[in-house]
Amino acid sequence: MINSKSLKILIPYLFLLPAGIILILFFFIPFFESFILSFQSYRHDIYNPQWVGPDNYIKLFSTPVFWETLLNTFIYVIVVVPALVVLPLVIAIAVSRKLAGIGIFRTIIYIPVVVSLVVAGIAWKWVYAPTGWLANPGTSLFAVMFVTIWKGLGYYMVIYLAYLTTMPKDLWDAAEIDGAGTVQKHLSVTVPHMMPAIALVSIISTISAMKVFVEIYVMTKGGPLNSSKTIVYYIYQKAFENLDLGYASAAGVILLVIIMLISIFNMKFFERGNYSC
Repeated sequence: MINSKSLKILIPYLFLLPAGIILILFFFIPFFESFILSFQSYRHDIYNPQWVGPDNYIKLFSTPVFWETLLNTFIYVIVVVPALVVLPLVIAIAVSRKLAGIGIFRTIIYIPVVVSLVVAGIAWKWVYAPTGWLANPGTSLFAVMFVTIWKGLGYYMVIYLAYLTTMPKDLWDAAEIDGAGTVQKHLSVTVPHMMPAIALVSIISTISAMKVFVEIYVMTKGGPLNSSKTIVYYIYQKAFENLDLGYASAAGVILLVIIMLISIFNMKFFERGNYSC
C-alpha cells in the first residue's frame, strides 16, 4: 500500500510522466539512433550499412560546402534573432495602449502567424520574382530572412503582450514622477521587467533560426550557388536526396551540439543578476 506521504512525493512525477514519455520517444531515442547512424555509411548499400567510425565527421569537417552552409546559418541567426527580439517588443509596447481600433491592428500583425509557412513562402517568391532578389547570390539569403521576420513578428508580440499585463502600473507612475520621458521610461522600467520574456524569445527564435528549412525549401532550394543553403537544408539534401544517411546524421549531431551550446549561453547570459540590466 502507498501511504499519503509517498503519494504526495509521487504526484509531481506522475504529472511529468507524459512529457517524459514524449521526450523519450521523440527526442532521446531518435537522437541516440542518429548518433549511431553517424558512424555508419549507407553509400554502397542502403539496406546494409557499413561501420566506418569517425569517417563521416572527418569528411564533414573537410567539406567546404558544410562550412559554407554553417556560415549561412550563423548569418541567418545574427540577423533574424535581434530583429525578432527587438521589433516585437516595440510593437507590443505600441499596441498595449488602449486606443480605438487597436484590436484590429493587433489582428493584422498576427495574421502572418496563422498563414501556412509554405503558402507564405510561395507568395513571397512571387513578390520577389520581378526584382530578382532570390536569383542574386548577394541578396537571396536576406530575402528569405525578411520572410522569417515577417512571419514571426506577431507570434513574439503576443508573448511580450502577455508579459506586459503583469507590469505594475506603479513603476511607470514612479518613473513619470521622476521626470522620465517615454523612451527613458521604457528603457529603465519596461525592459528590465520584460527580461524573462526577452530571454524566452531570444532562445526560441535562435533555435528556430538555426533550424530554418521550409522557407529555404520553398523559395530558393539553397541557391543560387549555395548562397542561401543552411545547415538543415544541407542535412535534408544529404539524407533524402543523396540517401547518405550516415553523413547526414553526423551533420545533425553537430547541429544539435551547436544549438545546445547556444541555448546554454543564452540562458547563462540572461540569468546573470536574475535578469537584471
